[in-house]
Amino acid sequence: MERSGPPLRPSGLLAAFSAVVLATGALLATAPAAGAADADLARNGGFEAGLDGWSCSGGSGAAVSTPVHGGSSALKATPAGSDNARCSQTVTVKPDSAYTLSAWVQGSYVYLGATGTGTTDVSTWTQSAGAYKQLTTTFRTGPSTTSVTVYTHGWYGTPAYYADDLTLVGPGAGPVAVPAAPAGLRAGTATASSVPLSWTASAGATGYRVYRNGTKILDATGTSATATGLAASTAYSFQVTAVNAAGESAKSGAVSATTAAGGGGGGDAGLPAHALVGYLHSSFANGSGYTRMADVPASWDVINLAFGEPTSVTSGDIRFSLCPVAECPGVETEAEFKAAVKAKQAAGKKVLISIGGQNGQVQLASTAARDTFVTSVSKIIDTYGLDGLDIDFEGHSLSLATGDTDFRSPTTPVIVNLISAVKTLKAKYGDDFVLTMAPETFFVQLGYQYYGSGPWGGQDPRAGAYLPVIHALRDDLTLLHVQDYNSGSIMGLDNQYHSMGGADFHIAMTDMLLTGFPVAGDQSRVFPALRPEQVAFGLPASTQAGNGHTSPAEVTKALNCLTKKTDCGTYQTHGTWSGLRGLMTWSINWDRFNNWEFSKNFDAYFGG
Repeated sequence: MERSGPPLRPSGLLAAFSAVVLATGALLATAPAAGAADADLARNGGFEAGLDGWSCSGGSGAAVSTPVHGGSSALKATPAGSDNARCSQTVTVKPDSAYTLSAWVQGSYVYLGATGTGTTDVSTWTQSAGAYKQLTTTFRTGPSTTSVTVYTHGWYGTPAYYADDLTLVGPGAGPVAVPAAPAGLRAGTATASSVPLSWTASAGATGYRVYRNGTKILDATGTSATATGLAASTAYSFQVTAVNAAGESAKSGAVSATTAAGGGGGGDAGLPAHALVGYLHSSFANGSGYTRMADVPASWDVINLAFGEPTSVTSGDIRFSLCPVAECPGVETEAEFKAAVKAKQAAGKKVLISIGGQNGQVQLASTAARDTFVTSVSKIIDTYGLDGLDIDFEGHSLSLATGDTDFRSPTTPVIVNLISAVKTLKAKYGDDFVLTMAPETFFVQLGYQYYGSGPWGGQDPRAGAYLPVIHALRDDLTLLHVQDYNSGSIMGLDNQYHSMGGADFHIAMTDMLLTGFPVAGDQSRVFPALRPEQVAFGLPASTQAGNGHTSPAEVTKALNCLTKKTDCGTYQTHGTWSGLRGLMTWSINWDRFNNWEFSKNFDAYFGG
């Protein structure tokens, strides 16, 4: 969250990280000799049929007649803003087979790669290719891989690039057989509303379907999933099938599980079925103008006070005070502010202290800092009579130490101490304590591809760094609202990159949280799905509030897709979640500046 306008380069964090990954992970290999049965499997690789078979992010691609390498057409794709002009297609391949990917490219920075290989995804790139230059890389498919996605892209802020005569040479897939039913279905420890499931992979499967009491409830890409939205103290029977292009297997053997008694972790904390969350600039002023607590409209169900900030990065000592009169001429007195907080709470609203923001770097690197954090945050909550805590750690607050590779058992002090501190606060204030988090996509959904510094080092250690915090606190978490803005393009569960600004980005990013995903592609380390009532998604309230502003019409499309499975566009979600909690925005002040466009659209959609 930002005190002022958006940074000049909202995708800088992701761009810098991606450059490291590509520089260290690019594979330039000598192509193996093609076998007799090998063929070019890429469709329309010379772009003679326009973009037939290809999908380009943000409408960035077009077929042009010059310059070309061969034939009469080539691809021209133009990066813009946070979009790197990624053009891709999915190709059917044969498991456990060698392939050579090649293309002729021209431009400042041009990349060629393949994802979904089932082994090691590959990429290669060239810099300042003034004339057409050939890029080539190779890979081997995994034992159950039946399709891969090949792609080209440019780089942020650079001119258009060109690609032509792209080929993927290797054995054709041949007829695909229906996979066998999955074996080894087992249930993990159930909560009051969810049951984690896992099973053994079926050869040739591209996905799985989970059934509850004979009815399909969700799709999964890996060998685990979490059944959510269950009733407490209730017995359920689960089965799984394997699917691929040829069809669906028979159902697996059934496994039974009984949910626990109680509220299912996290709890609603008195929130309405669909909640609107907003940040109130209480401690500073910016171009949006100051808004008094008493003047916040009734549309807002959760009001996050921005911000509590540390006395130093590593002190753990969090302080909060109202904006000085010199900076905010209309600011209320502290007594008036406290009275307005009580009035909001009497009306059923929740008021939280948000810790961090763009400028508030917090690193609890020691147990002393952890304990100071608990003491100082408690003092703020008690002084103003608040309902709980919002964690908005950004920048370098959370970073994984080298060798910390499993989100389920973190070892990094700043991660472990934050989890411990929040659990202490939750225990102190009880079940009514509201806990929310507002991470950036870099720290959550990017974890589908990269986690920490990676198994070989060289990656940005902040990638996916929120995942262990969310996972450890999922039974205490009231609401997670990821910032779907100021973000670079992020890969979704369809293994395609999605760019902010439209319904597609919010659909893909939210689907990841409600479906779960393997962290860094490791099917043995799957981040389990959150319950829909624990999830909202965050957007800027106006074009001035941050990059990635989404029009009300596109917000409505995203909500329709996630809650009703209509208006989904090209992305297919893995479920339908009518219980999705709602929306978050930065900020209430910017929404007021924009004539309340964001909150009015929310009220119109949910009947507020």
